[in-house]
Amino acid sequence: MSWKVLITARTLDEVGQQAVATLKNAGCELVIPPKYGPHPADTLSKLLPGNDAVFASMDKFTADVLASEAARNLKVISRWGVGYDAIDVPAATKNGIVVAYTPGLLNETVADCAFALLLSIARRIHLGHQGMSAGRWEPHWGHDVHGKTLGILGCGRIGLAMARRGTGFNMRILAHDICANPEAEKLGVQFVSLDELLAQSDFVSLHAALTPENRGLLNEARLRKMKPTAYLINTARGALIDETALAKVLNEGVIAGAALDAATPRDAAAPRSWRLRNASTVATSFGVSCGRRKTFCSRRTSLRSRAKPAHGLVTRVRRRSLI
Repeated sequence: MSWKVLITARTLDEVGQQAVATLKNAGCELVIPPKYGPHPADTLSKLLPGNDAVFASMDKFTADVLASEAARNLKVISRWGVGYDAIDVPAATKNGIVVAYTPGLLNETVADCAFALLLSIARRIHLGHQGMSAGRWEPHWGHDVHGKTLGILGCGRIGLAMARRGTGFNMRILAHDICANPEAEKLGVQFVSLDELLAQSDFVSLHAALTPENRGLLNEARLRKMKPTAYLINTARGALIDETALAKVLNEGVIAGAALDAATPRDAAAPRSWRLRNASTVATSFGVSCGRRKTFCSRRTSLRSRAKPAHGLVTRVRRRSLI
């Protein structure tokens, strides 16, 4: 009997033809919803009935959804990408559902994006682009990156890749995590407390997985511990930052700017409650992966989507908690 695989990750449509072929060659029936994800729990419950696997976006697989009649046939949730914080992993395990993801495939790509944002915000490249787009040639004085202090919040695989890029600019590199990374220490990375990192860094780059313990980790009090000349870079998860507090400190000039490739999910119909007046703030939504990486990631995810639980892919994902 063939499996029915629900596709909620839009990347399969964009760059995933190899993944589509893999699933079809395995005898899978692909189910394409009217709209790609991420889907909230109530919408997901309407899409799940009858499906054996999900090639998933950041859909909200809550405990209630996973234990519901709608998920009765569900055997595998294969996440496109490295983030799985939208899935209640213990609940999936309890209900015999395999959770799979693709760790490692985007380490260098995300680090490239993070360092590109760091350079852009420091050298005011975005402001020069805005001026040229409006037909103006205007100088924008930026700040040096070479020899400055880079603070890495979450020094796992991607944080380590970011540290390597910082060493190429002769930066002093600080890091904060629940435990020191021996590979990072070999590069000369110094592990310090969160308060020390915020107070000493010229650039603070976020690379932590989102957990219940670190949601809103950078609140207003912590943001105010940063230097007035410091910049915040986030290519991890938007919910690591209290974005209302971030808007406030940016508007007050408490920090110099922020470069963001992640934001807290919002209902598309609900406008954000804050506006930024600080012209040094960069807000991006282009994502971090190049086409070749997306294609590779799509194929890896498809291979996990058609695997049976008995194959023991990932029945329980270890969670790292940054506090």
